[in-house]
Amino acid sequence: MTATKNVLTRFSDRVTEYVKYRPGYPPQVLDTLRAQCALDPKSVIADVGSGPGNLARLFCENGNVVFAIEPNAGMRDAGQQLLGGFSGYHSVEGTAEETHLDDDCVDFVTAAQAFHWFEWPRARVEFQRILRPAGWVVLIWNERRTDSTAFLRDYESLLLDYGTDYREVRHENSYADVEKFFFGRYQQAFFENHQIVDFDGLRGRLLSSSYVPAGDHPRREPMIRDLHKLFEQHQSQGRVDLEYQVRMYFGQLA
Repeated sequence: MTATKNVLTRFSDRVTEYVKYRPGYPPQVLDTLRAQCALDPKSVIADVGSGPGNLARLFCENGNVVFAIEPNAGMRDAGQQLLGGFSGYHSVEGTAEETHLDDDCVDFVTAAQAFHWFEWPRARVEFQRILRPAGWVVLIWNERRTDSTAFLRDYESLLLDYGTDYREVRHENSYADVEKFFFGRYQQAFFENHQIVDFDGLRGRLLSSSYVPAGDHPRREPMIRDLHKLFEQHQSQGRVDLEYQVRMYFGQLA
């Protein structure tokens, strides 16, 4: 995917919202990797495009050594603040194409909400370099449902109306190159995930997205007003449900 903003700085003004309002990942991710890929606490993980560590946290809590590869300084700082207390957490300035890790040093390369920003042919070569023999690549997305409820249909319409480049980066474009990346040799798993949020949570989740107008954009305030109307229309006991399907691809590159 070719982004319309520089990938390295795309989230620089969204770090606070991203840390506070983005969903994590369910424990079924680890359950599946244990059953299918022999993940155990001794496995070493390179989490590429790790952001503030939403996925890395799962592995740290599992006892794994995690190299969090992240090019954005604000995201690296947030990850260090949140996960630096884990002895196995190591923050690394790097990219998917140049991780700065040693050869044959990790058992898993993971990427959550990030693969679509990679120059995947170069990233594939880099992942093969740093993976140990029989290592695994795991690509994950929290894929927001767009039409399962009236609220989610209206929220999708708001994004289409106000998003700066939402059509170009929306979910179905995120994994367009996965088949080519794995040469067709991969497995899939799907899980449910939810965020039950009040208006502040919904607003923060919206503003964590790189495709919505920035703070100085003339359409920012109209977007927030319409979001509030949408929330009031659909809330129940002051909450709405952001439903996600967690989409996970995993395979070996050798």
